[in-house]
Amino acid sequence: MTDERELDKVRIDKWLWAVRICKTRADATELCKRGRVLIDGQNVKPSREISVGQVILVKRDGLEWEYGVLRCIDKRVGAKIAVTCREDRTDPQKVQQLREIKSGWTPRREKGTGRPTKKDRRALDKLKGM
Repeated sequence: MTDERELDKVRIDKWLWAVRICKTRADATELCKRGRVLIDGQNVKPSREISVGQVILVKRDGLEWEYGVLRCIDKRVGAKIAVTCREDRTDPQKVQQLREIKSGWTPRREKGTGRPTKKDRRALDKLKGM
């Protein structure tokens, strides 16, 4: 049985946690306290109440994630339900760039081979596309 109730307003920290933007409610609270959550261009406290239709900006991982509030919930729900409660408005190209950076293939040298020579450095730069 799912305790899934929809509210008129809900605290921002609870909502960020409930729709799985943050892993824990403490993480959501910390984001708010550090000024990384904005509504209408204003930093918000964790106790700030939000309602349906508002746009929330979350600064995280070097990217500004933009979410629209579709439903106000205060209990954590499954991933399939969480997606129906928020609308991700973040630029897809920026998200793709972030994924590429995080996948971060970096060339490794064998242990004990020492510092790369000038020739090795040029080969690495060519491989990276520099």
